[in-house]
Amino acid sequence: MKNIKDCENLNQKKILLRLDLNVPLKDGVITDETRINKILPIIEFLIKKNSKIIVLSHIGRPKGKKNYDLSLKPICKNLEKKINKKIRLINDDIFKLKKEDLFKDHDDQIVFLENIRFYEEEEKNDHSFAKHLAGFADLYVNDAFSCSHRFHASVSKITEFLPSFAGLQLETEVNALKKITSEIKRPISCIIGGSKISTKISIIKNLLPKFDNIVIVGGMANNIIKFKGYQIGKSVNEENCEEKVKEIFETSKNYSCKITFPNDVLVGKSFYDKSNIKELSNIMDDDLILDIGPKTINKIKNIIETSKTILWNGPAGYFENKNFAIGSHEIAKSIINKNKNKSIFSVVGGGDTIAVINQINDIKNFDFVSTAGGAFLEYLEGKELPGIKALN
Repeated sequence: MKNIKDCENLNQKKILLRLDLNVPLKDGVITDETRINKILPIIEFLIKKNSKIIVLSHIGRPKGKKNYDLSLKPICKNLEKKINKKIRLINDDIFKLKKEDLFKDHDDQIVFLENIRFYEEEEKNDHSFAKHLAGFADLYVNDAFSCSHRFHASVSKITEFLPSFAGLQLETEVNALKKITSEIKRPISCIIGGSKISTKISIIKNLLPKFDNIVIVGGMANNIIKFKGYQIGKSVNEENCEEKVKEIFETSKNYSCKITFPNDVLVGKSFYDKSNIKELSNIMDDDLILDIGPKTINKIKNIIETSKTILWNGPAGYFENKNFAIGSHEIAKSIINKNKNKSIFSVVGGGDTIAVINQINDIKNFDFVSTAGGAFLEYLEGKELPGIKALN
């Protein structure tokens, strides 16, 4: 991929910049600014180059309809404060916009087009829509790795009409994932959580030949506990997954990759209960498994301690209740301690995992934190991402 930082002359060039600013909002207030903070380097880089920046992004799933509860206005205001520069949000119908409409004031340097998903043509990867967008600019930059698994007009199709480049964050993200899938420092371990094992089966199978340890936690682990013959009470689990779990263990026999799962757990009678430590043999019919237990935490800590590279995607429990956030927090602290003496390379991905790290306010002590969910997982699965392919 060509990177925008290698472009010689960006002075006064109009740059169509695709970002992922899909931040969580509550009553119009941003509740997590991680994604905004991640795009500051590319914005500051283009400002220094004296470029004219046209930002394309989205919030939520408006399904091709204008929904101003999903406006980019709060992001514009937040970013203005961070960079101390005026940002103009253009609400006009994109189809009626012309290139000369964008920077009417000579001092304007950054404009945002309103939520790109207000137009159904975006998610249809529409040829004419992409061509129209391309007409606003001289160059296109994709700095939205987390959207790059989408066949969308502003991610994939648009590269057919403009000289196209990877942004600073996108290149960093791809390089971090390459480091754990291609340029491996062993031992290498993966801690993987989430509620559905079916969505992660291909990833686990793809990582088995490359990794030394795969630790399965969260709701996914309940399927394994059940498969091993234990009761799981009324815990979250996926129906008809026995063959998938069997496949993981059978495949692992062909490689020197060890599968680790909980051998003790924290349970409650509801998601808002206090926690109670239980061995797997003592789970009652009305128990909910909501976190890993102390023995399992120690087992995972030992794996982290002996690892040189670690990938973490998915919390260990129902972290929204502090009584069941202990496992996730202990995993985070263990990786951070190794990171501080530079004896591990750590990559963390996914919105819930970032939320866990933000609870202990220590996001800076990981080598790389990816805001991507689907793109992160599809890359690990070995899939070719449309947004990356379009830049090659």
